[in-house]
Order: sequence, then C-alpha cells, then structure tokens
Amino acid sequence: MTVSRTALVGAGLVALYTGAIAAADGITKLVAGTYAAPQLFALSSGLVILLSLGAARKNGEGLRVRSRGAMALRSVLTVLAAIGFFQAFRLLPFADVFLFIALVPLFAAALSGPALGEPVRPAVWAALTVGVIGLLCLMPAGRMTFDVGHLWALFAALTGTGSMVAARYIARVERVPLAQVFWPNLAVMLCMGVALPFVWQPMPLADLGWVAAYALFLFAARWLSVEALRLLPAYVATPLMNLQFVWMVAIGWFGFGELPGAATLLGVTLVVGSSMWLVADEAMLPARRTAQA
Repeated sequence: MTVSRTALVGAGLVALYTGAIAAADGITKLVAGTYAAPQLFALSSGLVILLSLGAARKNGEGLRVRSRGAMALRSVLTVLAAIGFFQAFRLLPFADVFLFIALVPLFAAALSGPALGEPVRPAVWAALTVGVIGLLCLMPAGRMTFDVGHLWALFAALTGTGSMVAARYIARVERVPLAQVFWPNLAVMLCMGVALPFVWQPMPLADLGWVAAYALFLFAARWLSVEALRLLPAYVATPLMNLQFVWMVAIGWFGFGELPGAATLLGVTLVVGSSMWLVADEAMLPARRTAQA
C-alpha cells in the first residue's frame, strides 16, 4: 500500500469512527442524568470486553502486547477521559463539550513532537488553527460560560488526547488493534466495578438496551480509531474526528428542518476544508520527500 493510499484509507476509517462515536456520545447524554458513571461504564466496558474476546478468537488475534508500559498509560488515561467526558456531558450542553473536543487536534499536535518524534510542520499548524476557528463558528452564540463542567471537559480533552497519542505510539511498534480496545476497557471495568455497588440502580429493559447499543458503538469506534491512528499521525486523525460535529449539523438540517445560519455554514466549510487539507498534505508528503532527496 502506498503512503498516499494509506492516508485515504485512514481518513475513511476516521469518517466511520465519527459516526460511531457520535452515536455513543448521544447515548451518554441520554443516560447521564439517570445513572452514575460507574454503572454505565462498568456494564458497557464488560460488553466491549466480550466483543473484543469474541473478535480476537474469530480472527486468531492475540491480546498480549510488548508495549506494556505504553498500554498501561493508555489504559489509565482512558479511564480518566471516560470519567471526564461523562461529567462534562452530564453538566454541559452538547455544543459546549464539542468546543473542548475541537481543541484535541491542537493538543495532539503539541504532544506529537516530544512523545512520538513527529514534528508538526507550519502548514499543519495553519490547518489546525483554521479547523478550530470553524468549530468556534459552529457554537451557538452567547452560550459559552466557564464553570465546573468546562473544567471536566478540559480534563477529558487532555487525557483523551494522551490516550490517542499512546495508541499511535503502540500502533507504530506492533499491530494489536483488538488488544488496544481490550486492555483499556478492562481497566475501565475494574475501576468502575469498585464503585458499582454504591451507585447501582435497577435498570429497565429499555435502558439495558441503550447500554448494549452504547457498548457496540464504543467497540466499533475504538477499533476504528486505533486502526486510523496506525495509518495517520495523531495531529491528522484528530481533526478528522471533529467531523462528527458536522454530522450533527447535517442531522439537524435534514432530519428536523433546522436550517443552519451563515456562521454555521462557514464553520462547516472551515472544518471540512481544514481536515481535507491535512489529509492531502499527508498524502503528498512522500512525493515532497522524494523531490527533496
């Protein structure tokens, strides 16, 4: 596979990821006001673990890893990010949380150099900045105020970025996508299981169905993100992940007749344009290196 095709395949995987994670986030928002975080995450992580074991057995893929330190760090950061995002979605409107998710590509770019040895070129910084401006255009005017919910969102964005960078590091050393799903979710289940007896509430069958759907979407999203981060640098993959916000605008437009205003259309254009810029820049990188040799 050529590097240019690799970039396109990685972009396609991220596009699929955005749909799966947007669905998972929607379910989180739906149940966050009724159940405590340990209940949702302990149950869903258990289901994700079963899916990982089943997929690994079917594919003949092992779950052992050589990068044990990096996997342990990724698992801890995944637990912290899960707690942070749950609290953020419980306390804040969707749009406010996505403002902090929009900062993840900048955090990833800042970490890629020292953690992964992937220096970020000036053109990439420019594209990232354009993308963040686009996300700001998509935010409802006058809604943003800073409170404890925003601190949770910032904490979640930072720890979530660290988990993604760790996933990129592991993927460069060994290809173990299901292990990258299994071990972090095992950590989440064990940590949340400790608190589960103190917060457990009986769940009707419908809510159990939502938890099962959340686990399925989460399993798909995490597997897709690991494969995408194997093919693309973190600072290229994470801006593409912000396309989930564009999906929300599209659903509101076509599903509910909520016509977007000029600022929304500008934001969508900037987010999509900056993401495509990063993919094109990554795809053309081998040709530039050949020309410079």
